[in-house]
Amino acid sequence: MKNVGLAEDAHGTGGAGLSAAQTPESIRGSESGTRGRIARLILENGPVTAAGLSARLGLTPAAVRRHLDNLLADGMVEARSARHYGSRGRGRPARLFAMTDAGRSAFEHAYDDLAASALRFLAEVAGPGAVAQFARRQIAELERRYRPVVESAAEADRVKALAEALSADGYAASAGGAPAAGGGEQLCQHHCPVAHVAAEYPQLCEAETEAFSRLLGTPVQRLATIAHGDGICTTHITAPSLVQHRTTTTTTEAGGISA
Repeated sequence: MKNVGLAEDAHGTGGAGLSAAQTPESIRGSESGTRGRIARLILENGPVTAAGLSARLGLTPAAVRRHLDNLLADGMVEARSARHYGSRGRGRPARLFAMTDAGRSAFEHAYDDLAASALRFLAEVAGPGAVAQFARRQIAELERRYRPVVESAAEADRVKALAEALSADGYAASAGGAPAAGGGEQLCQHHCPVAHVAAEYPQLCEAETEAFSRLLGTPVQRLATIAHGDGICTTHITAPSLVQHRTTTTTTEAGGISA
């Protein structure tokens, strides 16, 4: 949602498309389509094994590994050891392939520097408060577009609906249950087109978090951001039922025991 509104990508969507100038050498050439699809799958789904990519793309493991070797050599992805719980069979442990900062940058807008310069000028001329006001105004338009999508979904599916709307705008978002005790959900954004700008101006992240809370009608908490060096932007969404329970409990305690 943090679209600074200064430029669109090569596809005109403001999303995460790759322009010819931005595309690394490892994704160019006759096999650019397949290699680009592999890079985007890793970006959108997070760390994944070669076998997982092979199944998703319908390619042989050898073909996938060839593309991964090129992406590794170019610094687009990195290999990690997969965690195993309990006993594991024979053979080498599976490797997970994750997007690096350099790989993520290949999907960034070509106009990050221009956007940062514009916001820097705005802060110098009108003060930091003007940047926050600008961020809220930009988010308000996206919030207006997302609201019908979120509100038309069943309450249990609203985080998923928001994730799908974000993905359509290039944020590669997903929704899932929160691992922490207490329930709720987590909204994960595997891509941020303006991460470099948001690193300098956190007002963009703050405005986005506030908008998530309004759209979902429940408190949310930002746990991690790409702008601050994390692998993904993660937002914890409090379950609406917990909010209702807390409100009911507080009301009862304040008014005494009711019939």
